[in-house]
Amino acid sequence: MTLRRFVSPFRRLASAVSVGLLCAAGVTAAAAGDLAIALNSADGTLSLIDTETYSVTGKVSVCKEPHHLMPTPDDKSLIVACAASNQLVFFDPRTGKEQKRVRNISDPYQLGYSPDLKWFVATSLRLDRVDLYDPNDFRLVARLPAPKTPSHLAFDDNSQFVFVTLQDSNQIMAIDLATQKVAWVMPVAATPAGIVMSPDNRYLLVACMGEGVVEVIDWRARQSVRKIATGTAAHNLQPKGDKRHFYVSNRTVDGSISLLDTRTLSVVEKYEVPGGPDDMIVRADGKELWATARFARNVQVVDLVGKKLKLSIPVGSSPHGVFFLNHAGLR
Repeated sequence: MTLRRFVSPFRRLASAVSVGLLCAAGVTAAAAGDLAIALNSADGTLSLIDTETYSVTGKVSVCKEPHHLMPTPDDKSLIVACAASNQLVFFDPRTGKEQKRVRNISDPYQLGYSPDLKWFVATSLRLDRVDLYDPNDFRLVARLPAPKTPSHLAFDDNSQFVFVTLQDSNQIMAIDLATQKVAWVMPVAATPAGIVMSPDNRYLLVACMGEGVVEVIDWRARQSVRKIATGTAAHNLQPKGDKRHFYVSNRTVDGSISLLDTRTLSVVEKYEVPGGPDDMIVRADGKELWATARFARNVQVVDLVGKKLKLSIPVGSSPHGVFFLNHAGLR
């Protein structure tokens, strides 16, 4: 999953108030650990994980077909996009307790706030469109057709455009946020999924599953610069947190995660991560990468110091996203 992040301190779940909230939600409190939340798309649940003991402390029901999650800019809520039930569900990322539901959000799949916080954007993968909302009250402002299968999204630093991958037409599209109209569409490698902006705001990096590459796009010139082979079924990208490198999940049963250097435009490391690695997040200290394994009902924890898989945490069916507050940030 692609997140716009404002870094804030993370608090331990050690206070009586936090414990009380966990118990009220039907969750057993972890032993003073920070909370990770894994989204199980097929089960319609969230698994709550203690990041110190790596143990699942509880499970929370959400809705039918939740697919992606992201924090609000102030880190006070974690938003879960419920595609089949047409709503957004907000959770406290420190406790896992549900906060509220915003209904009448049509088929939300992937989500994003523009950097200037003037727009909330949701792709509608099944209905082939992209919706632009007012982030203050989630009022629909514009609905744009997006053939075909709009998936992931990214913004430029100036909030001029939102860029969307179109998986089944092998394209990306740019939407002008000032006019709320499609600015352009261009071809890319087969089956584009994850998309991010490079740290210098110069290139779009597009993970293309059908060719196992990350395609580098000069978005101002609308030109492909390079295709970087990362591994079979290159699916998503996650920043390392050093404003230079991105991890790329190669989503196959015997999958892997590659480390991409945006300065040299090359793969510099690779880790064997089985089970279909998908969405990822990196610890703030840079020592671990957590990835959901879509085909293995696990969250995989990679030791970035030892450069190997550390352990697998059993969760629910088809885990899609994972999040904790104490992460390395974006770009």
